[in-house]
Amino acid sequence: MPRSSAAAEARCDILYRDEHLVVIDKSPGLLSVPGRGPDKQDCAASRLQALVSDARVVHRLDCATSGVMLFAIGADMQRALSRLFHDREVSKEYVALVEGRVSDHSGTIDIAVRGDPASRPLQVIDKLNGKSAITRWELISRGRSASRLRLLPRTGRTHQLRVHCMALGHPIIGDRLYNNNDSGNTGGRMMLHAASLRFTHPATGADMLFEAACEF
Repeated sequence: MPRSSAAAEARCDILYRDEHLVVIDKSPGLLSVPGRGPDKQDCAASRLQALVSDARVVHRLDCATSGVMLFAIGADMQRALSRLFHDREVSKEYVALVEGRVSDHSGTIDIAVRGDPASRPLQVIDKLNGKSAITRWELISRGRSASRLRLLPRTGRTHQLRVHCMALGHPIIGDRLYNNNDSGNTGGRMMLHAASLRFTHPATGADMLFEAACEF
């Protein structure tokens, strides 16, 4: 199946592998899992499964988001790792480049979100009927027209960080869904990167920390 030019150039580098799990560094432009249609079958999961036949998805990153992504090997480990995410026992850190000068140095965004059935995959703020979504953020640096933030999501809702940055008044640069005013030259990518994952290994009990360098 021919790949799109963006997907063909995208990388899926293995950062760590043992008999229980695999960690990769996904580059932007590569789907996490297959999408609908024959042109959306190339993805991180299928590429990894060509190397590790029983690799199984535990969580996802948006196609436009780069960084650390975790896979289980086998159904038992998939259940164990999925339980860690469900119980909020995985620490996740992202880096984002956002529009404007963020005035504060840190804060917490606690704004519920839900999917918009009429405009999938768009998510909307809905404090009454939405699902709880919480993100802690810290200022890394600020420039004349953009700020670099560290984002520490407590929950894992679809597009949570993208919607929360928009709600903060500083949408992510290169975000074509939620940043209508974006005029930055990003080379076609969204400036959101999954910088690290930390959790306790279900099989060994070891403290595991995986990091991927941010390229923007």
